[in-house]
Amino acid sequence: MLRDNSAANRVTNIFINLLTAAFLVLIFLPMLFMLSASLMPPREIFAMPYRWIPKNIHIQNYYNAFAGNDRSFIFIRNMLNSIYVALLTALFAVVVSAAAGYGLSKFKFRGRNVVFLIIMGRMMIPFEAIMIPMYLTAVKLGLQNTYTGMVLPFVLNTFAVFQMRQYLMTFPDDMLDAGRIDGLGEFDIFRKLVFINSTPAIATAAILCFRGQWDNLIWPLLIAQKANMKTIPAYIVRFTEEKSSDPGAMMAVAVIASIPIIILFISLSRYFLGGSAMYSAGKE
Repeated sequence: MLRDNSAANRVTNIFINLLTAAFLVLIFLPMLFMLSASLMPPREIFAMPYRWIPKNIHIQNYYNAFAGNDRSFIFIRNMLNSIYVALLTALFAVVVSAAAGYGLSKFKFRGRNVVFLIIMGRMMIPFEAIMIPMYLTAVKLGLQNTYTGMVLPFVLNTFAVFQMRQYLMTFPDDMLDAGRIDGLGEFDIFRKLVFINSTPAIATAAILCFRGQWDNLIWPLLIAQKANMKTIPAYIVRFTEEKSSDPGAMMAVAVIASIPIIILFISLSRYFLGGSAMYSAGKE
């Protein structure tokens, strides 16, 4: 009987491993196509059957990606804009969501659950439904073509608030009480105890906020009309709108645009994977 169970477990493990490998192939196949196509001349990209390994490495695609069809090299400025805006958004969103999650999880006050439900209700409203009022407000405040206008609307990230609240529900109250006994104020408790010891949740929120702003296309298109204020998604759209598009250069732009996200995830992956505890809130 034990042998039968052992054989069944081995078969199950083999099946799960094969299924996981198949999913990995499906996930990485578009990335491999993007990388190989970025090193090919245009005629090879559309050749059938497709050659995954280029005959000749066509580095010119990366030069064209940086230079653009008009040779203005605006890509470098747009890349820096995306990095700056995404980093600022992630930084402020993490601080705000951590503070909100701390207040909603550790302070008992009247209407706490109502406030939390209102914040969660915001997640059900699509951005497209509120972007026009946001745009009109930003115009009246003079935030067009400014970094503040691109960052400010996304400082309050409702999903990040939910993550931090769920994670901090499991944070030990004894540690907070010990800090109060030692004479720490609530701000110092949050800064020295809660924030520093919530690395998995903070890393997860930072990655998701950074990625969300890095991929954001609609809002930068609305708020930034000047070419030197646009971001990477808008730069890619600009390639598709031109009469003579360069598919190899477009693939090269996509490869370059993927690098910051990959670096961020790899550098914070051990914290990101440890943040799964935030989905199992403790009982109040």
